[in-house]
Amino acid sequence: MANDIIDCCPHCGRPRSATDSLSLINDHNFISDLARFAEGIISQQDVKKKYRLEESEWDALGESDELVRAVDAEKVRRIRNGSSAREKAQLKFTAAPDVLGNILTDNSASPRHRIEASRELRAVASVGPEAAPTADRFQITINLGADQVIHIDKPIRPGPDPDDDKIINHEPQTMIAKKDDSSGESI
Repeated sequence: MANDIIDCCPHCGRPRSATDSLSLINDHNFISDLARFAEGIISQQDVKKKYRLEESEWDALGESDELVRAVDAEKVRRIRNGSSAREKAQLKFTAAPDVLGNILTDNSASPRHRIEASRELRAVASVGPEAAPTADRFQITINLGADQVIHIDKPIRPGPDPDDDKIINHEPQTMIAKKDDSSGESI
């Protein structure tokens, strides 16, 4: 039995045997990686290396109808939530700096194209004044009259609040009395 142990699972750390490789069907990361492989985002060698699968284990996994159904369901989920297209676009985008660099250094390209290529490269490299990300914030101004104004300026994404110790002290105000329309008196 000790000879069956290949190594430990890279995710849970438990010893894994050659006959136990189908237990990876319960590992969501493994199913996601197989869906990425089916979509052409990662290679077979990458999956086999990450999960330390031998060729015989890989072949046994391919014969499991339950695993194939789980991978197909994960592919559909990834298509519907957009993660498949997003990851494919990220892979294609990695070629953009090379293409832009070629346009920038091509002396036969029009100067306008070379300038546009340099702007795009600067944006990709995230340098310059426009590289500073703008934080999404909400701002509320409440005017209470008589020089009483409350300003609230907070980030949309919650985080530690440096102003947590501030307490707004105010005196309760009485309600404005409702006037009777016929006599003009307060009720």
